Amino acid sequence: MVIVFVLVGVAALAVLGGFHWYAWRRLVRDTTAGPGTARRVGAALFVAGPLLMFAAVVSERAGAPFWLQRTLGWPGFLWMALALYLLLALLVGELVRPLLRRALDHRAATRRTAGTEAVADSGTGSGAEAVAHGTTVGVHRTPGVSASTEPAPMEPSATKHTEPAAPGEPGQPGEPRGSGEPLGTAAPVDGPLAAPSRRLFVSRVVGGAVAAAAVGTVGYGTYGVLRGPAVKRVTVPLAKLPRSAHGYRIAVVSDIHLGPVLGRGFAQKVVDTINSTQPDLIAVVGDLVDGSVKNLGPAAAPLAGLRARHGAYFVTGNHEYFSGAAQWVREVRELGIHPLENARTELAGFDLAGVNDVQGESEGHGPDFDRALGDRDTARACVLLAHQPVQIHDAVRHGVDLQLSGHTHGGQLWPGNLVAAAANPTVAGLERYGDTQLYVSRGAGAWGPPTRVGAPSDITVVELASREA
Repeated sequence: MVIVFVLVGVAALAVLGGFHWYAWRRLVRDTTAGPGTARRVGAALFVAGPLLMFAAVVSERAGAPFWLQRTLGWPGFLWMALALYLLLALLVGELVRPLLRRALDHRAATRRTAGTEAVADSGTGSGAEAVAHGTTVGVHRTPGVSASTEPAPMEPSATKHTEPAAPGEPGQPGEPRGSGEPLGTAAPVDGPLAAPSRRLFVSRVVGGAVAAAAVGTVGYGTYGVLRGPAVKRVTVPLAKLPRSAHGYRIAVVSDIHLGPVLGRGFAQKVVDTINSTQPDLIAVVGDLVDGSVKNLGPAAAPLAGLRARHGAYFVTGNHEYFSGAAQWVREVRELGIHPLENARTELAGFDLAGVNDVQGESEGHGPDFDRALGDRDTARACVLLAHQPVQIHDAVRHGVDLQLSGHTHGGQLWPGNLVAAAANPTVAGLERYGDTQLYVSRGAGAWGPPTRVGAPSDITVVELASREA
């Protein structure tokens, strides 16, 4: 097993290194005329970026000093997102590159044809004009001197001659070609750029567009996370919900991911957004943190300000088990949030249950649906908090009416939604599985890069509806 992990790790590093070499080649080597400061700076960037990315992930997982995690987190994780969109943009660029070259070649061929026709027209016109005036092309007639006494043409050795420009060098408009060239001739007309220059021009245009697209995408996606989650509203009818509970509002928040990048300020934005919805109940469905209570306790402190008529409840996510789940359960309890560890509470109108995340099985504290739901009154509606959507199958077997989950981030970085869809029954939104409905939030924060593309963060207000109403 160890050998397999080593081989997978080596293969992953090889792929990562190969991509960065390819990106350096297209964005640095092919866009610079030769060795110099620009090429050295570009090479340094494509070496430092992946090293910082690797260091950011390792320092977080290894529990390095928090100041080091914060120092490495921003540049390392942002490079992770930037590398993804550089790769995608470069792949598109490979499709555009030959089209741009073909357009430039066509333009050059058109200019050559136009130049040849212009030369032909000029030569014909000069000859005809000379015949009409009784003159000979290339002979200068001096007034008062007969044609027989005119001096013979100069020998080639005495002719002043200007060497043509070397291939690939731009010509100088208006520069004399030399008195020794026959009248009616012209320099060969190529495109505005000779072949080597055209290649450099194409590389710079494509490379510039690739860099701008990647930086713009990551910048906008990061701004979307840092400004805080938006509020979504979803109405979910439950067959067993009594009329008295019609319109009951649950604010669902998942995947806040407080850590080296998103800290206390972000937590306060989440709290303010939730409180502004004035919910009846708050459900925090896992992945609250990426780090220990020691490091992130101050960042999580604003959660004590959550306000709802029937309080706030919490279930663990997989990242809690990377961060000391037992300590965080105690911490959220001190913040006034009620942990539901394979437990249930009866509210007016329905049962609220919660199960641990499947990652807890590694510590002997995995989900226990029988303990949470086994002895309940099945005539009552039941809402279950479970971090991962894959837990829906157990929820169906236990007669749950509605499961509230997170975990997927909606894919977070497109096309990550395709990967998330392969591993989860539902990536985002509301779907039905038999008599059980599943709602999956995209989450409020972000793991790794503080960036979202195609999967905006949200806090969802789920309004329960009674069919009796």
